[in-house]
Amino acid sequence: MSASVDAVGRNAVGRDGAGGGKRVLLAEPRGYCAGVDRAVETVERALEKHGAPVYVRKEIVHNRHVVDTLTERGVVFVDETDEVPEGAILVFSAHGVSPAVRDSADERSLHTIDATCPLVTKVHQEAKRFARGDYDILLIGHDGHEEVEGTAGEAPEHVQLVSGPEAVGSVTVRDEDKVIWISQTTLSVDETMETVRKLRERFPKLQDPPSDDICYATQNRQVAVKEMAPRCDLVIVVGSRNSSNSVRLVEVALQAGARAAHLVDYAREVDPAWLEGVATVGVTSGASVPEVLVRGVLDLLSEHGFGDIETVRTAQESLVFSLPRELRPSRMLKVADVTS
Repeated sequence: MSASVDAVGRNAVGRDGAGGGKRVLLAEPRGYCAGVDRAVETVERALEKHGAPVYVRKEIVHNRHVVDTLTERGVVFVDETDEVPEGAILVFSAHGVSPAVRDSADERSLHTIDATCPLVTKVHQEAKRFARGDYDILLIGHDGHEEVEGTAGEAPEHVQLVSGPEAVGSVTVRDEDKVIWISQTTLSVDETMETVRKLRERFPKLQDPPSDDICYATQNRQVAVKEMAPRCDLVIVVGSRNSSNSVRLVEVALQAGARAAHLVDYAREVDPAWLEGVATVGVTSGASVPEVLVRGVLDLLSEHGFGDIETVRTAQESLVFSLPRELRPSRMLKVADVTS
């Protein structure tokens, strides 16, 4: 039976649980965020409307299961626009693209559908806005990540990547009065703020973005893990290794006090040796992970005696993003009969 655990008194229960038996702490929120849900549905609707093949630049979201499932349905994932036949349907992934990619798609007469997460689009707008003001923009993020490439591409002459606290020493700016930081949306909140702290030591007039760039879902999932990790012998994070927010959840779990933490795509990747001597297992999933994969892990844990599940809920999410306009259901106009 699943029981909701309120914030009050959570830490009063030790790693062994109230009765000393095996149990699972299930983080909530977990799994799909609004941006991922929108992106995946965008591709599914494109398939329904246009038929296969539908091309997607990069992985629509960073999850192996989602990509494999869509591939089976006729989606073709490509790295660049020049791999797409002229005139074909091309979906931009949830991570966003630079203006150069959009221009390349236009040159090939591709019919593009933009599945960029609206929260990523917000960061793009911030980059463009501060570039117009001739600011030096310090983008905190991971080199090579699609989201970072897209954001930096909005204002390449103004954006400077800062990969973490250790990179702060090499940052140079033109005018210390006109410096602002923005960030990749899927980072660790703690590491990002540590980077900002060190940047501010060097540049005391560093300005904050007008709103928090780290997305609500990333924050919520990290807060839930922080809440349950101190009581866990083991935390299992369901997610792919190229998913930044999933990788961060493993790091957050360890930093928050979990004795061990591992990232898996599927239940079959859970090593039974991890469960030896373990009383409490925490389970969560990254923002691009469908719930069916979490259920698979819970079923496997149940087979090993971890049948008692407690939900650790730290937030309630209700945000929903509209689909791209060209894929929204058409509204039928109803003409009422008029009688006199």
